[in-house]
Amino acid sequence: QVQLVESGGGSVQAGGSLRLSCAASGSRYSSNCMGWFRQAPGREREGVAVIYTGMGRTYYADSVKGRFTISQDNAKNTVYLQMNSLKPEDTAMYYCAARLNTMACSMSPGLFTYWGQGTQVTVSS
Repeated sequence: QVQLVESGGGSVQAGGSLRLSCAASGSRYSSNCMGWFRQAPGREREGVAVIYTGMGRTYYADSVKGRFTISQDNAKNTVYLQMNSLKPEDTAMYYCAARLNTMACSMSPGLFTYWGQGTQVTVSS
């Protein structure tokens, strides 16, 4: 069973930064679609950023473009989400997700088959 473990969440002031990590274990594939999603109370789950490791392609939600950066460390089997210039509206539970050994990769939550437990991000004004 593939396991995804998120870390790095916390509480920060508006304008601050956080770096989320997603450590993946149990995968023997090299071409994966890895994504970060978030969900605030009363809101639907939305895609934040996605990276397709097979091609090095990245995708970002318009609301975070220019502020967030998704990256990977192949040696550590870890995906990161660097979040800068955080805003109160970024407050949510953030989830790491994966679709393994795939040629399909997008921002759609329905494409992903593995999910982490989530890490809370709270941004105060």
